[in-house]
Amino acid sequence: MLILKFIILGIILFLSSYIGIILSNKYKNRLIELKEIKKALNIFETKIKYTYAPVPEIFKDISDNLTNNVGEIFLNASNKMENDTAQNSWRQAIEEAKTNMNKDDLEVIKDLGKLLGKTDIEGQISQIELTDKFIDKNIENAEKEYLKNNKLYKTLRDCFRSCLSYCSYIKIKQRRLIWILIYFLK
Repeated sequence: MLILKFIILGIILFLSSYIGIILSNKYKNRLIELKEIKKALNIFETKIKYTYAPVPEIFKDISDNLTNNVGEIFLNASNKMENDTAQNSWRQAIEEAKTNMNKDDLEVIKDLGKLLGKTDIEGQISQIELTDKFIDKNIENAEKEYLKNNKLYKTLRDCFRSCLSYCSYIKIKQRRLIWILIYFLK
């Protein structure tokens, strides 16, 4: 029976560690994705200024340079632009994407699509720069949340481990005391 309790305790410790890591990784991945968006915006701005390439082609190039969910957003938007407007394609690609970004992040990124393909190069560059400024603010917030929550979840994980270990130790000690009392009372 004691072995079964230790096995259950071990499973609980493992699961609490795993859940803490998953929850803290969510904030880390959000930060990484926002930095990837910033990198993509810089590539987009540069390609619009100097290559005069069409937006779908630029989006395909950006998706080749990025490896995670952000690259998939640009590739999906590029593919959708063959049949739809740039603005609608961009919004649909963001809505279909599976990312760790929150609603505010996604709204800022969706706003980039307002002027895609509708204005001249200068208008698109100004929209990219505006989006870039908002992304910078979101990156700062994401870094703060990551530091706070990463520490929080790791501390909670460690506290939970300590409590479980202490509770199991007390029960074992109490059990020993009971057995000792029973032995001497005979």
